[in-house]
Amino acid sequence: MAQALVLPLLERGDFSPDKVIAVVGTELSAQGLVSRVPKTLKVFSSNDPAAVEVWKPSLQLLAVKPNHLDVVSNQAKNLDFTLVKRPVLVSLLAGVSLKRLQKLFPNHTCVRAVPNTPALVGAGLTGLSWAGDVDSQQRVSIKKFFTALSEVIELPESQLDAFLALASSGPAYIALIAEALADGAVAAGLPRKLANHIAHRTIAGTAALLKEKELHPGELKDMVASPGGTTICALRHLESAGVRSAFIEAVVAAAERSREFA
Repeated sequence: MAQALVLPLLERGDFSPDKVIAVVGTELSAQGLVSRVPKTLKVFSSNDPAAVEVWKPSLQLLAVKPNHLDVVSNQAKNLDFTLVKRPVLVSLLAGVSLKRLQKLFPNHTCVRAVPNTPALVGAGLTGLSWAGDVDSQQRVSIKKFFTALSEVIELPESQLDAFLALASSGPAYIALIAEALADGAVAAGLPRKLANHIAHRTIAGTAALLKEKELHPGELKDMVASPGGTTICALRHLESAGVRSAFIEAVVAAAERSREFA
């Protein structure tokens, strides 16, 4: 996710590569990343002594696996921060609370961010929750970082798990729908490539219509489903299969899983 956020900004010229430092877990991962980023971007493996440079910039993006969090925080605590301004740490970790982040990174000002993968094409959503010591200038800078790629929604931390379950996990749900719809069209006689195109375009067009016309989903459903027609027949089948309930429970399950990480 860190790459999904940073690489498009580098491609657009919003950041100079020589001002960006990346630290990844292993030397092999570092070699792989070097091949995908501009030459002047510094890339280190976590066991490289030079990796401590990553703690000096004013804005730091934390995107590690939760089980690596304690190791990373110990590295940060052991550094001398007296020569640098208190940096902002933006955590992308699901379920790790601001309270825990502040305890693990006492030399930082902490922010929680929950982005989603459509940020890769500038169509993302990002939820932000702030620690109490984030000042107005820092908020503006962080929002500017994310608004280049996504719509930003500021939320109380208590709502971040639900936001993650819908916005961050949501692209996987929609991808599953797109795949299933295309499979159905193939089963009904369309060639695969055309079925995929129609499924993707139908989803994108429907989302645009709901947004632009500010329609309730039920309104759009009723616009399409004529009495005794093909659509109402299909909707009846979906309801009998429990599709609506399955999606509701999927979002709730994702939110509960995020809370478990805490």
